Amino acid sequence: MFLHTHPYSPFIPKNATKLIVGTLPPPRFTEKVFKEGDVDFSYGSRDGYLWPILNRIFSLNLVFETTGEAIQQRKLFLAAYQIGICDIVASAEREQIDASDLGMKNIECRDLIFYLKENPTIDTILFMGGNSKNGPEYLFRKQLKDKGIKLETISSDVPREYQFKIGNRNIKTVSLTAPSGAANRAVEAIPEYKALKKKHPNLNTIDFRVLQYKEFF
Repeated sequence: MFLHTHPYSPFIPKNATKLIVGTLPPPRFTEKVFKEGDVDFSYGSRDGYLWPILNRIFSLNLVFETTGEAIQQRKLFLAAYQIGICDIVASAEREQIDASDLGMKNIECRDLIFYLKENPTIDTILFMGGNSKNGPEYLFRKQLKDKGIKLETISSDVPREYQFKIGNRNIKTVSLTAPSGAANRAVEAIPEYKALKKKHPNLNTIDFRVLQYKEFF
């Protein structure tokens, strides 16, 4: 059994208003065995889409390499735009060494409610995926239930939006389409994607995510 621990502490700039929440990066990030094009930072896998999407939305001119410059670019962007990252999984055990959420067992989670209380300016959680088993929203819903906090639906359209309260504070959650290649088949099945694809035949699944993410970042 492989113990997959999260290699990165939460990165939450002062006065952050948005919080990106996923699960775990690929195991090679835990073991610090990088591939060419990886960045040693959250969502730094060369196979992931989050930073390429943000690069397009904000015209960041990011470098995609295993260097300190690449890390610093991303930290400066997050600080400038008041965006934090706090993945919900601290560690999990795996029989197979891969990045599948379904493959995680004996999951240890970070207490997101604690981080939200520590950072009172956060008003939006951006989940990197929906409510599938062991996904970030799925695990967070369990935390809310354990604390007796109700989650209310704002919109059932993709991406789904919900809200909950901590004291008198409203916090919105958005279930963005996962920024991974593994989610591409699911994207192709989304009615909104099919409708856009019909109007714009050259549209691909990354283009769809760019349009979706732009509204919430």
